[in-house]
Amino acid sequence: MHAVSRYFREAEAWLDARGKGAWIATMVVAFILFWPLGLTLLVYMIWSNRMSCSARKWSPTGARFRTSGNTAFDAYRDETLKRLEDEQAAFTDFLERLRKAKDQAEFDQFMDDRARRSRDRQRNDADDAPDTGAPQPA
Repeated sequence: MHAVSRYFREAEAWLDARGKGAWIATMVVAFILFWPLGLTLLVYMIWSNRMSCSARKWSPTGARFRTSGNTAFDAYRDETLKRLEDEQAAFTDFLERLRKAKDQAEFDQFMDDRARRSRDRQRNDADDAPDTGAPQPA
């Protein structure tokens, strides 16, 4: 019995080391070979939160709290991560300003086209007005 539980722990660690894709592939193969085994694996994956997309599990800030044991490296890593986060925030702001400028340019072009069509329509209406025979002022 002890050997069986050890085998399952080793298999679980092996799949964890390879990520979600390995878990999903194992589940699909289990469904193909013997559907109750696949169902059991699916329930286990859901129960153990193996398939969750929680932010704390995948966030880069979670790695910040683990130390490598080398304080110089930890300081360098923290500084680099902070710099990258700042660059990402600046780039996101830049993209937002770029989108706003593009939207404003498109809106201005729309308004100019609309005004031009309105002027053209008024000119055409004036040209198409019936001639009443009265002399036009020069």
